[in-house]
Amino acid sequence: MADLFAELGAPEAAAPPAANAPLADRLRPTRLADVVGQEHLTAPDGAIGRMIAGGRLSSMILWGPPGVGKTTISRLIAREAGYDFMQLSAVTTGLADLRKAIATAAALHTATNRATAVFIDELHRFSRPVQDAMLPALEDGTFTLIGATTENPSFSLVSALLSRAKVFTLKRLSEDDLEQVIARAERHFDRSLPLLPIARGALIGMADGDARYLLGLCEELFALRADQPLDVAQLADIVQARAPLYDKGQEEHFNMLSSFHKSLRGSDVDAAMYWAARMLGGGEDPAVIFRRLQCAASEDVGMADPQAMVQVMTAWQAFERTGLPEGRLFLAQAIAYVATAPKSNAAYLAFDQAAALARKTGSLPPPKHILNAPTALMKELGYHDGYQYDHDRPDAFSGQEFYPDEIAAGDPEPLYAPNERGFEREIRKRLAFWSARRKSGR
Repeated sequence: MADLFAELGAPEAAAPPAANAPLADRLRPTRLADVVGQEHLTAPDGAIGRMIAGGRLSSMILWGPPGVGKTTISRLIAREAGYDFMQLSAVTTGLADLRKAIATAAALHTATNRATAVFIDELHRFSRPVQDAMLPALEDGTFTLIGATTENPSFSLVSALLSRAKVFTLKRLSEDDLEQVIARAERHFDRSLPLLPIARGALIGMADGDARYLLGLCEELFALRADQPLDVAQLADIVQARAPLYDKGQEEHFNMLSSFHKSLRGSDVDAAMYWAARMLGGGEDPAVIFRRLQCAASEDVGMADPQAMVQVMTAWQAFERTGLPEGRLFLAQAIAYVATAPKSNAAYLAFDQAAALARKTGSLPPPKHILNAPTALMKELGYHDGYQYDHDRPDAFSGQEFYPDEIAAGDPEPLYAPNERGFEREIRKRLAFWSARRKSGR
């Protein structure tokens, strides 16, 4: 049945890499035990290891950053579990191609009685209709899906597909893992990288957890035939660091914003600066960072320091007028102000309670004494009757009731409860004073 796979451009067994293939291809592990960094899944007692030992695979989705072994693991899983293997890419595969692949897998199963594992790279790029088209084949066991994605499956895959597949999270490779990758490259070339120890550490940092990218850098360095080991500055002249992982429209974007906001809320100015720098370095629109700052200035600082909102808005305006690189000064100042300001969400909570009270009480009319009476009829109906102008009273406070009568009759609990932090300490005193005056007036 090899001709069926050939028609799809996905042979049953991967051919050995060509001599001029990228180093990452030539050093691809041939045993699952040789895959580094994912032992929590691939070890004999790991979730995937147990499947292979039992000789039966469940459909699965491998979720993790680039260069951590998703494709390699998929091939080796199928081989070691005794499954036929077919590889597709969601980037180039349409609905017609997928249906052809399903038919091929069904024909192969009929002819050989062997199960087929279909590996689909970049699975998140399939549209919802294409994802749905796989469901019957997964349901009846025509093939076992091994999907790979760099995006959170909860956001990018349909729920019906997620209910039929286990999601396994692959870890970003650690420095020790990447050191093992370098050691394999050195054994392959039978010589060490031409780097000083400090430059070797810098090389690992440049890879940012991506083994494939690291091997590409190693290949460049092995081609140099350098006479002397290179230092960090010489290394930087020869190779470039991997671009930071940041997708402005997807999960990483929201993860970074969440980390930034929570750092502000937690009064950790250093972490807040770090996450903002990560976002700015990844190409994020500065306006997105300022919007989050503005939200934190109200939601988390609030009336504990009302100047926080003013500081953020002023810094934002200065940034828009000046731009980068000087604009970083204004962004940093706004971050420092919000992160170090006293915190209170009392106003935010009060509005939530007010909204709940409004929903509960429906369309209660306001008390007539606070309604304007522009016509004689309204005056006859009692509009504005008894209203006391607060500025005419001692301390500019009349103590009148402004709730609807039905709510006021129930002696409601206060909604806004300022705390003892920052400016709200003064507000708390004022409210206590007004409350006492109001009660004495009653």
